[in-house]
Amino acid sequence: MSAMRLWSLNPSYLDTQGLLALWREALLARAVLQGKTAGYRRHPQLERFRKHPFPRRAIAAYLWTIHTEARRRGYSFKLPGSRPPGRVERITVTAGQVEYEARHLLQKLETRNPERFNTLQSLSAFKTNPLFRTIPGGIEPWERVK
Repeated sequence: MSAMRLWSLNPSYLDTQGLLALWREALLARAVLQGKTAGYRRHPQLERFRKHPFPRRAIAAYLWTIHTEARRRGYSFKLPGSRPPGRVERITVTAGQVEYEARHLLQKLETRNPERFNTLQSLSAFKTNPLFRTIPGGIEPWERVK
């Protein structure tokens, strides 16, 4: 199975390559949650969206945040439906997961985008995508730790 990454981190931290990959993967996740594709149905990254009372609204809110970041950077990602999804119950993510993802992102950026790496490596804490609310805890059970 491919290394789908639906970052808990705020998309503002991603470089261009990461933001584009996240967009594609979030669109794929939406297709899975809508029952429009057979692939990736059992991908562990989708568990937290499936557990949400309204999975499709949750992925729409997730996509909206990525779309907003892309527009801020001057990109024109096409998002079906031009309005934000409205109020959506936030999904919890553990502090350990956020820390794990921050380290993972920094490892990617160190070689791929040293300038962005240098900017981010001094952060003491990373913000999450607004869909998520951080709670105490270790790495999430659905994460595939390398």
